[in-house]
Amino acid sequence: MSLPSSGPALAGAPDPGGRPMCLRCWRPESACFCGLLPALEPRTKVVFLQHPRERKVAISTCRLAHLALAGSELHHGVIFDGHPGVQALAAEAARPGGGGVALLFPSPGALDPGALPPGWPGTLVVVDGTWSQARKLVAKNPLLAGLPRIGLVPSRPGNYRIRREPDERSLSTIEAVVEVLGLLEGDPGRFRAALAAFERMVDFQIERRATRVGPARYKRKRVPHKPARDMPPEERARLQAAVVCYVEANAGVDEAGRAIAPELLQLVAARPATGERFAALVRPRQALGAGVAAHLGIEAAALTAGLSMGEVAAAFARFVAGAPALATWGRFAEDLVTREGVGAGLPFVDLRVMASRRLKRRAGGIEQAAALLASDVAPAAAPGRAGPRLESLVALHHALLS
Repeated sequence: MSLPSSGPALAGAPDPGGRPMCLRCWRPESACFCGLLPALEPRTKVVFLQHPRERKVAISTCRLAHLALAGSELHHGVIFDGHPGVQALAAEAARPGGGGVALLFPSPGALDPGALPPGWPGTLVVVDGTWSQARKLVAKNPLLAGLPRIGLVPSRPGNYRIRREPDERSLSTIEAVVEVLGLLEGDPGRFRAALAAFERMVDFQIERRATRVGPARYKRKRVPHKPARDMPPEERARLQAAVVCYVEANAGVDEAGRAIAPELLQLVAARPATGERFAALVRPRQALGAGVAAHLGIEAAALTAGLSMGEVAAAFARFVAGAPALATWGRFAEDLVTREGVGAGLPFVDLRVMASRRLKRRAGGIEQAAALLASDVAPAAAPGRAGPRLESLVALHHALLS
C-alpha cells in the first residue's frame, strides 16, 4: 500500500468517540498534523512493515514517516515471506550488482549507516512495532532475517515521551528513519523537517494529559526512587555558572508544500546565578512554516519583523560572555544553536539527561520534569510558549543544584 506524501487533511467519518477523523493520518481532526509533514524525496526507498497491533495505536509514528517520505511503502502483517513485495526485495538483495536491500534492525554485526558506500542500500526495510513485536516479525520471516542489517547508535536521546521505551537511547520509528537516512545520504539535517509533526504530536498528547478532567486512562505504578548520587564538584560548578537557553524553530512545510529546513526563530536565555534574561526573535530566512506561528504562540507579523541572525548572534555572544557552558533541554537546541553559529563555541549541558538521572527514569517534557523536581516556577517574561519553558528550565536548574 502506498500513500501520498503531502497534501491537506481529508475529513472522514467520526471515530468511536464521535470526533471527525483525518483519513490521511488517521488522527482526529483536532490533532491532525498533516500540515507539518514535509514532502521529502530520499534517494533510498523505504519499505515499512508494521505489526497489525501497532496499526491501531493512535500515537504510532510509522504512518507519519511514511506520509513524509515520497515513494515509501507501508504494509501490515506478521508473516511476510509469502508477500510478493518482500519476495522481490529478498531476490534483489541476493542479486549481484543490485541496488542493495538492507533491514534496519540493531543486532551484533549490524552495519554502521555512516560508513556505507554512497547509494547503498537502494532500499531500506523498516519493521515497526514494540520491541517485542519487531523481534517477532524478524524471527517469523526468514526472508527478512536473511537481509543485511543496519544498526544505529543514536546521536541523541529519543523524544518519544508519551510511550515507554526500553531505555533513553531507544528511538521511535520516525526518529530512527530520519537519522539513518541522513547518514546514508550524507546530509543529517535534510530529513529532520519530518520531525516537526512528530514533536507536535508529542507536545499535543502531553498538553492533553495535563488538561484532562477526570481519572487517567491508565493507572501508573508508583515506584519509590533511590536518592541520587552527589554531583561531581566540577560538574556542579559548571552548571551553576551556565546560561540556560531554549530555542524555537521554523520547520515543516510552506503553503506550497515545500519542505523547510529547521532554522532558528526564537532564542531565550537566562543566567540563573544573576537573574538576567535574554530574548530575541529571528527574522525567518525561508517562508514561515504552515502553523508555526500558532504552534509557537507568537503572531506571524512579530516573527517576520524579527532581528537578523547576525544581530541576534552578536547580542547573544555579549550575553553569554564568561559563561562556562550552555544548559539546554535535549539535543535539538544544541544542534540548532551550533548550526546557526550563535552558541559562541560554548560546550553544552543537557538538562534532560541530568533530570532523568535525578529521577532515575525518563524525565518526560520540560514542564513535567519541572513539576516533579522543582518547587516553584517564575512567571514568564518572554513571549509565546518559549517564555514558560525557559522559566521551567531555570527552576530545574535550581532544583538540580539543590
